[in-house]
Parts: sequence; structure tokens; C-alpha cells
Amino acid sequence: MYRRGVDTLNHHHLFHFWTVVREGGVTRASEKLRVSQPTISGQLRELQDALGEKLLVRSGRTVVLTEVGRTVYRYADEILSLGRELQQAVKGRVARPARLAVGVAMVVPKLVAYQILEPALHLPDPVQLDCVQDRPERLVADLAIYSLDLVLADTPAPPAVKVRAYSHLLGECGVSIFAAERIAASYRRRFPRSLDGAPFLLPSGDSGLRLSLEDWFRKQGIRPRVVGTFEDSALIDAFGQAGAGLFAMPSAIDAEVRRQYRVRLVGRLDAVRQRFYAITVERKLRNPAVIAISERARTLYG
Repeated sequence: MYRRGVDTLNHHHLFHFWTVVREGGVTRASEKLRVSQPTISGQLRELQDALGEKLLVRSGRTVVLTEVGRTVYRYADEILSLGRELQQAVKGRVARPARLAVGVAMVVPKLVAYQILEPALHLPDPVQLDCVQDRPERLVADLAIYSLDLVLADTPAPPAVKVRAYSHLLGECGVSIFAAERIAASYRRRFPRSLDGAPFLLPSGDSGLRLSLEDWFRKQGIRPRVVGTFEDSALIDAFGQAGAGLFAMPSAIDAEVRRQYRVRLVGRLDAVRQRFYAITVERKLRNPAVIAISERARTLYG
């Protein structure tokens, strides 16, 4: 019976366990490490006591991993590998890329996200870009616990999220209305009055684009027929490409939208503005990658 509740997980325990598995038994491991067999056996017992699980069972002259043992071995292999990498990095032999964790609001078009974030991949010092997608309020909450370095959204930080975050305006542009080729021509005539009663695909929630479009519709007395609302901009693109309805995208990516989704431009609404924000916990941007992202965005959407 193995004891639970022992909090000490020793690096040497993992190393001896890993070596026993690699060498196929305690005897070979002791020869490899030039330590006594009782020492290695003791290390294995302490590791199993700390984890509260049996990790190895004897099979003839060798040892075999239990199911839990296989899991522990995978972790041990990764931990020891990182330890070796750490030593090399300190000695200057490995340049591990800096990590930039970015949360992208689902309503932000994927082409826009790529355009804005792409400069981070071309800095003098390598950067590993880790992107996640979610609703803005969840992403901003992750800023508070430093799971993310930056949130890319089309609205400032939601006031309902009690996080000290700063919204940096990256830029803005008008929007363009697109449709599948088979229906685009009919709505191009008499644009924008043709949008009244037209099948329309809208972002869901309180996205900046949704609010701007609805405000413009109201002022113009236009009532489109809402076919569907979507949290993810990629779904809007997919339904629009299939001909389910008209949809809006930033005018700054007109050419890319037409080429990638094989749709046609119906018309532009310069009075409807879509803005993009970099939300951080810093009042002033300091991270070189974030600064590069901000400068590129202002060039594209400034």
C-alpha cells in the first residue's frame, strides 16, 4: 500500500526512474549511473510513495511500466529534456523563442488577425506566437492571470469584466458588403437601398461591427432580413460563400476576401466603421512584439 500526501517530488527520483525504464531494469541502471542498486531502488520507492501509485512491475529480468507509470515516464522525459535545454540556454547554446500569447476575439476576421499579428514572426529575436480564440470577456479575464499577453478585439475591454486593462486603438476602416456571385449582382443595383429586406448574416453579441451596422441600418431606415447571427467570423464567411446571405467585412481586406472566399463585392459603407483594439494590462506598450503589431496595424488601418 503506497502512502498518499507526500508533497516532495524530487528531480533525482524522476531521473533514476527514467533511467531504469530506459535501461530496462535496476541492475543496468545502477551500472549506467555508477550507483548501488539499493540506492536506485530506494529512489523508486520514494517516487512511488510521493505519487501514491505503483509505477513498475517486474516481468522476468526486466521491469514493465504500469499504466500510471507510462504517464509518469512521458512527463519525466519532457521534464528532463527541458532541464537539459535550460542548462544549454543558460550557457548560451540554445536560443529558445520568446512566447507571445494572444487572445483573438472570435468576431475578428481571420485575415485581419493574420495581417495584424504577422509582424511578430519577423522580429530579430524569434517569437513563438500562441493564439487562442474566445469571447472578449473571457480573453480579457485571462489577461489578469497573465495567461495572455494581448487580446485582439473589435471593441474596448468589456466594462463588465473587473480587470485593469487598457484598450489601445490600432486603427479603423469602413466596411464592405459581400455576397456569393449568383446573388451579388441583384443587390448591387440600387445599393445601399437594396439592403432593405435583403438576407443578411450578422455577428452575434455586442461586437463593434454588429453595433455599427445596426446603428447605420436604423438611421437609414433599412431593415435587412437577418438569416443568422454568428460568434465566429469564419462561419459568416462560410455561410456567405455558400450564398446564404450578404455579409460585411472590413474594406481594408476587400481583395483578400474576394480571392479567398470567391465572393463578389456588393458595395461599400464608408460611414460604418470597424475598429480594432489591442487590449493589454500595460498602459504603455513595452513588449517589442506587441509594439511591432501595433505599428503594423496603424499602417494598415490608421
